[in-house]
Amino acid sequence: MFGNLFEEEEEEDFSANPSRGRVTKVGDEPPPPRGRSNLCGIKNQGGTCYLNSLLQTLLFTPEFREELFSLGSEELGCLEDKEKPEAKVRVIPLELQRLFASLLLVDQQSASTANLTDSFGWNSSEGTNQHDVQELNRILFSALEHSLVGTSGSTLIHRLYHGTIVNSIDCKECGNVSQRQEDFLDLTVCVCGVSSLEEALWNMFVEEELFEGNNLYRCAGCDRLVTAAKSAKLKKLPPFMTMSLLRFSFDFTKCERYKETGRYGFPLTINLRPFCEQGDGDDSDFTYELFSVIIHKGGCYGGHYHAYIRDIDQLGQWEPSEDECKPKTQKKAKEKVKEACEPKLQEDDPLSVLTAIIAQEPSKSVLLDQLGQKLMDKIGSSWSKKFRKHYGPIGKFLQSHNDVFMLVSGGTRVALKANPPSPVTEPCSPAEQIVNSDPSLASDSEQPGLDERPEPELEGSHWFDLNDSSVTSIRESDIEKQFQGKESAYMLFYRKTQLHRPCEALNNPQYKVPLHLIQMAQEENRKLQQAREEFDATNNTIELRLHLAHSYRLENGALQPIKQEQNGSTTLSFDRRKTVGDLRLTIYQMQELWEGDMALTVAKSLPAGLHLYNTITDDSVSLYSAGITSNSDLFVWNGREVCGATILTGAEWEPVLLTVVRPFLGEDGDLQVEDGVECEEPTGGFENGGPGLKREARGFAGAVTLGEVKEALGEPKESVLCQEHKGTKKGEQGSGEGGGASGWRVFPPDDMQRTLKELSLKDGDALLVLEPQSFDCSMFTLNGDVVTVTTPSDCRWLQVEFRPLEGDGDGDGEKEEERRKIKVPATGNMLLSEVKQRAIEELQLQPGAEYCLRQVDCTGKLLSPVCEEVSVRDAGVRLMTTLTLCPGKAPKASQLFLHFSVGAAPSAGMEMDIIVENTCTVKECLKAMLDAVGLDGTFWHLRRLDWCEEVGEPLMDEEASLSEVKLSNGDTLVVTEGQLPPKGFLKLNVWLYLDPRNNSADSKLTNNGHAEEEMLEVATPGDSHSSLLKSVGEVEISDEATLEDLKTQVLTLSALQDVCIPTTGFMRVWQLDGQRLARILRGQQQTLRKLKLSSGADLCIQQLLKEEDLGSKEVLLNIKMGVPGERCYYPPEELVWDASRDSSPRCLRTCLAAHYGLSPDSLLLAKYQPDKHTWEEISNWSQQVSKKKKKKKAESLLGAPFHLKDGDTVGIKNLLVDNNRDFVTLEDEQGQQMLREQAEEHRKGGEAAGSDSAGSQKKCGSTKSRKPEVALSINVGVFR
Repeated sequence: MFGNLFEEEEEEDFSANPSRGRVTKVGDEPPPPRGRSNLCGIKNQGGTCYLNSLLQTLLFTPEFREELFSLGSEELGCLEDKEKPEAKVRVIPLELQRLFASLLLVDQQSASTANLTDSFGWNSSEGTNQHDVQELNRILFSALEHSLVGTSGSTLIHRLYHGTIVNSIDCKECGNVSQRQEDFLDLTVCVCGVSSLEEALWNMFVEEELFEGNNLYRCAGCDRLVTAAKSAKLKKLPPFMTMSLLRFSFDFTKCERYKETGRYGFPLTINLRPFCEQGDGDDSDFTYELFSVIIHKGGCYGGHYHAYIRDIDQLGQWEPSEDECKPKTQKKAKEKVKEACEPKLQEDDPLSVLTAIIAQEPSKSVLLDQLGQKLMDKIGSSWSKKFRKHYGPIGKFLQSHNDVFMLVSGGTRVALKANPPSPVTEPCSPAEQIVNSDPSLASDSEQPGLDERPEPELEGSHWFDLNDSSVTSIRESDIEKQFQGKESAYMLFYRKTQLHRPCEALNNPQYKVPLHLIQMAQEENRKLQQAREEFDATNNTIELRLHLAHSYRLENGALQPIKQEQNGSTTLSFDRRKTVGDLRLTIYQMQELWEGDMALTVAKSLPAGLHLYNTITDDSVSLYSAGITSNSDLFVWNGREVCGATILTGAEWEPVLLTVVRPFLGEDGDLQVEDGVECEEPTGGFENGGPGLKREARGFAGAVTLGEVKEALGEPKESVLCQEHKGTKKGEQGSGEGGGASGWRVFPPDDMQRTLKELSLKDGDALLVLEPQSFDCSMFTLNGDVVTVTTPSDCRWLQVEFRPLEGDGDGDGEKEEERRKIKVPATGNMLLSEVKQRAIEELQLQPGAEYCLRQVDCTGKLLSPVCEEVSVRDAGVRLMTTLTLCPGKAPKASQLFLHFSVGAAPSAGMEMDIIVENTCTVKECLKAMLDAVGLDGTFWHLRRLDWCEEVGEPLMDEEASLSEVKLSNGDTLVVTEGQLPPKGFLKLNVWLYLDPRNNSADSKLTNNGHAEEEMLEVATPGDSHSSLLKSVGEVEISDEATLEDLKTQVLTLSALQDVCIPTTGFMRVWQLDGQRLARILRGQQQTLRKLKLSSGADLCIQQLLKEEDLGSKEVLLNIKMGVPGERCYYPPEELVWDASRDSSPRCLRTCLAAHYGLSPDSLLLAKYQPDKHTWEEISNWSQQVSKKKKKKKAESLLGAPFHLKDGDTVGIKNLLVDNNRDFVTLEDEQGQQMLREQAEEHRKGGEAAGSDSAGSQKKCGSTKSRKPEVALSINVGVFR
């Protein structure tokens, strides 16, 4: 039902105006006029498509519509009096009259049902609720009957839709017939199990239901139970027969509704004589023809309704496709012309392409807004990419070829002059029909267009698809598409063929419409037309910026305002539908003192100034066709010169604003700005100032050469022009690295003959001008074709903050006072030792003490000290940042500054520092750290900190240097107690599996003198019971050792001395995952690395009674045979199933049959799901055959959906002695009940919390919530 709720579809060919350049007010936009169909749709209020479909069906039931219009105000009252308490106004029929009149006569794309639904008593939310159209049909008819009580229309529904069914029961003993009549307004027919409407009616009214056997009928005549036959017949047929199809059914197995989507045919004409009680009379008395089909698209919980309706009174304009509306001879001729013309279409000729596009349109015209899209569909490229460069904008091209193209429909469509659009394709609006409503005139006016319509469609009325606001033409053959599928017929409306329409009703929407409603529609059309005109005027008004020539002068290759405080432009609001001549006349009237010619040239404001492009010469074209949009700039001048200077126009002469940079060797350090020339001053507090660069913004035409630029600057031929070097790599000198020199590339001599456009120079690019003697200055260094400029502007500062050691001050106030800050002038080439020395001097610190400079990260943490033997740039210190001066020693270039702690990962600020040579070994570094903290001994090793700030991997090679193990400044190491573990060794935790079936052995293990043993309770795979594990110690072993080596080393643990395990073959090793036995380690010669064991893993060993060596595809299963006749199982057994060759259910069933000595066909298998306390039956299923490979996919229990693995439990039922196929035990039911209670607690807890309800429902596995269904009702007043 929500298919088109928020998207009102419009006819593309009737969009009000092109949108380019408009300034719209969307809220004030009037409704668009009707589309080509000349029929009006109905707006969807959010979920009222079911109401719209039924209302359109009633509208196109002429007898219903005319009966409703025949009721006057003397019977129904007036809507203006509905608020008066004493007045009895029948609001529903009055609003229905108004809606029907609006749909017939008002020229708008769609009408609103808001007033009608208000009369129903519906609130705003009711419009978004989903309802059934069959339910609405009955409720609306009931509301109309109650509303029309006491009027001449009280029998309206009864006369048109009321029929009678007679139900009979015929006694087979005495022949007594018992009859009962049943009234209906619509027939509900079955869809499930039948293929057509005729078959469903045959089952209802021809087939008899026999009462026999255990289902006998008590006859009143025989006074006993007898055999009888029940049947039903149609007794009275209404003029209009409504068939409601039972598409929705209920699946009692799944306890859910579903929609019948199978094929269900229905005829366009049906004879009901076989289904009637009385068969006398002509066929016309029993023959009905289909005139409306309400279609439902979607499922049983929601969807969308629309209607296929036959236009009986021929009120609409039916338009077939282009091929259908041509006679066969014309089609053949068209195909020949197409074959002859298409090879000649030249895609490089825009005139040929546009002519072909327009000629192929049915209306022989194209909307200007859509011409570009159709061009792209035709040739696969847009106008801008393919033709604009050579032919200009598309509007300008159409204007320059006005001998071929012409604008129609108020300048919104383009057509060919040799083939203007046909008037047949532009139907008259309902407003025009109201003015000219003579049926004879209407038929005469449409006569010329009849020759182009197919003859079969002219013999009868046409079909339309009314889909909310959208109305489109369809053919009768399209109805067959609604026989089946998710989008299928839901209600069928038939009318008797005896019902003929008078000639004056055809093509006359005013037929029998009350005069006051016609006048209301005329007034509404007048208001709509006025609103559209006003909207178009507002929508087509554009803002133009006029630039007058006398306010500008040519400077730097562009036009600049003479007065800087004025922008030189005048704003003018103008209708873009008017011509260029109208605009020129308006400007003449504004400028009364203008003398001579006036040229209007499109201009654009660029960084360099105002530039002129193309001049508009044709006064007959509209501004829209000329490509003038809102906020366009137009330059008004004589077309030749401005203030005596010749102006070069066009895109190739676009000016480029460059920054000209020259050396400035002034003595004054102040910033100087003269006539747009800015001089960079030396910063940082230098006393005597120094040389710098001065920058000047200059504009040049893009088509001038670099040599002409040099001449314009007045530079000698020996001068060198340089461009700012943008290819500086990281690590090279560049201004982007916080100071230092900047690089410039010298233009080679060949570039002097190239234009600025060819050199890709753009606005803002810098151009350095140097004379040969400039290289004698230390500021400029030439290296190949790169000039390096070092100016005082690169000299900036570093802020140094003094931070004493913690505890030096007596209080916080003293600490803050001690933290003094100063700015030290610095450059990128200055050594950090010089920065430190100047900071110590200005801070007046004790000269003999040791200090170091340290950077600070974003959290305020001190980083490692910087090396003072390198420059600011090489140390990676950015200028204009802060360094912290701290007591301590700074590392040299060959040294590393490291943090370290003893025993564990250090907390913030608690680590110790050390400076060591980067060439010293790991062992020497460890000794230095132990000496620093006063420890000795050899049972220590170093470990790194990982990214989680936890103790990580050890430094294995103690003889390697610190640089070889890739330690860097600021790294943190942990001095760890213990010898260095061998390389590649794993440390594994070992647990012993305590078999609950061997209580005596377990009691010895658990009571061997140890008061407290570390125990662990784990879940057994495939079982709901848990098992106990006992910790027996740890083993360290190489990852290159085999599984057999691991088992051998485990047997040496002291805690296993009392466990009887003869050889490693009697031991099974499990890997733990959390508190669950995850997998069995198999393959005695497999290395631990290949088994993917990591250090710290938990292993569980299990004692076996026989040797075991599992293969890679052998699965260890726990099997349980069901006790016949009882809901329990025999004790479980272990079974090794070899699935290497075949892992199908048949193979497992054969293996189990061999184990128990039974027939495979007598076994029923199921896998136990301990988390859910359920059993999943294993059957011989056939998976889907692959369409590509044409062979069955492998049926594997190791894959989906069972995923059998080690430890899973498989239940077995012997069907020869056990008829119970249910695997669930009493314990399982208790577990399921516990899960349900836990889920209910989660749900209640979520509801109480409010915010967690959605999550709890997901955990409980609840179904997706749907919007609750609301009963449909219509409120009617009392009129009895």
